Amino acid sequence: MKPLDYEVDILPLPESDGGGFTAIAPELPGCRSDGDTPQQALDNIYDAIACWIEAAQEMGRAVPVPRRAAA
Repeated sequence: MKPLDYEVDILPLPESDGGGFTAIAPELPGCRSDGDTPQQALDNIYDAIACWIEAAQEMGRAVPVPRRAAA
């Protein structure tokens, strides 16, 4: 499984939270990142997804199959 295979949601952050954008990988619990621009948030979430997968594998936990691959 590759980070680019996973669905990503990008949402604007309110100015009261510092602005920018948050990126969430809904298929991977707790996997999120942020950035000043949507592209930066996207780049950062793909790094976070790679780290999430690596950590899960090291702990012997199952890594969800991306919905795109399952379809």
